[in-house]
Amino acid sequence: MRFIVRLLFFACLAATVLVPAATAADRMWVGFHDDPMFRWDGTRLDALDRARANNATILRTIVDWTKVAPTRPTQATDPFDPAYQFGDIDEFVRNAQQRGTEVLITLWGTPSWANGGQKPQAMPNNLADFQDFARAVASRYSGRYAGYPYVRFFTIWNESNLATFLVPQFNAKGKIVSPANYAKLAKAGITGIKAGNRSAQIGIGETSSNGRDKPRAGTDTVAPATFMKGVAANMKGVKFDAWAQHPYPFPVNQKPTQLVRYPNVTLKSFPRFEKDLDAAFKRKNVPIWITEYGNETKPGEPKGVTEAQQAAYIPQAIGMARKDPRVQMFVWFVMQDSQGSLWQSGIYRQDASPKRAQPAFARTAKPLSPVNGKMTVRGGTKNPKITVYLREYCANNAAGTTVGYTIRSYLKSKLVTVSQGAAPLGLDCTVKPRVAKLTVAKKKTYRVTVTANTATTAEVLRTITIVGA
Repeated sequence: MRFIVRLLFFACLAATVLVPAATAADRMWVGFHDDPMFRWDGTRLDALDRARANNATILRTIVDWTKVAPTRPTQATDPFDPAYQFGDIDEFVRNAQQRGTEVLITLWGTPSWANGGQKPQAMPNNLADFQDFARAVASRYSGRYAGYPYVRFFTIWNESNLATFLVPQFNAKGKIVSPANYAKLAKAGITGIKAGNRSAQIGIGETSSNGRDKPRAGTDTVAPATFMKGVAANMKGVKFDAWAQHPYPFPVNQKPTQLVRYPNVTLKSFPRFEKDLDAAFKRKNVPIWITEYGNETKPGEPKGVTEAQQAAYIPQAIGMARKDPRVQMFVWFVMQDSQGSLWQSGIYRQDASPKRAQPAFARTAKPLSPVNGKMTVRGGTKNPKITVYLREYCANNAAGTTVGYTIRSYLKSKLVTVSQGAAPLGLDCTVKPRVAKLTVAKKKTYRVTVTANTATTAEVLRTITIVGA
């Protein structure tokens, strides 16, 4: 699996009329995927602190079904069935929450008891088994159980267009079969996740950047755009929140602006891919989550880029994603080079010393945080509802805890409104107050500050930008 080999929101604003951004994704969830450092390493707490210090707002992790359920559970939908082994995942999710960081869980890997003794890449014999597992995971991290934090984001499988992670890709006659098989996994996963947590956001695909569309010697692969179209043909009417893509350069020493032959998909291919994505699923503006991206560096990867090149490529890659209004997430693989990961794409070396890319990542990620969000509403909207992310509050406050707040809105430097109130802390670690007494004028931009606190938790400040359209 890649996390062995490379070993892996918009807020609901009810009652407010939103206008989609037209030019850029001014806010994105930006972070890292680094299971060896964040879940298993002896210095994992320090690593998580450094992730937050680098302005990470999301951390991706693989939840391997084969490891969590090495034996068949008696009650598979029960998130606390004794067969389940969630120990290090529980710790990781709690540690992320304490640092105010969101989590993206990717479900992958079939236990041998579920596929007749085959390897983890093989489909389960009974898709209900995967559906039950997905439900158990989403339920465990639904915010309903004390000590088990809410997880907002999920994706299903990993790089399913590669035989490295899903088999078969082709049947005996050389016909592509993996998209239809993946569609079955995705439908079962979506059903299970939504049964466990109705408010979870779910991405599908998780496709790599390249493939061949024909069986050849070596690893069987299907090009991502080909794969996506095959999935769409078998998922008519099924709702999901985003298509997840890994637009890595190929080979690894290429620039973010690399051009590839379509139906392979790198960052430069996104305009064409997004057009095909909409057509295939018969939807408009399907969001994109970039759930893996990175450049390996020399000397760890002899064919990689120099550390200076990596430092230049990071802001370029994130900048390209930012210019695309559909991209809601950008996850860099990995944060630190380590013996647990064969990929040398970290912004830190194995000894934890920073590469030249480290300050570039931190600087580029900082202004993109959705925690200090941005929303566009129609001119004339009164008392707009905002979403205030208070993830760290959930570490010490139960859902329903009263959160007091003071809201101030400014037009340039002029104070426009002041209001106070209180609201219950949601299961998802947010509160959703209204900016009382504010009428948003067309073509005006407001800076809204929210000062929040609970009886037992220190005050925090959030700044939200509201644009009138």
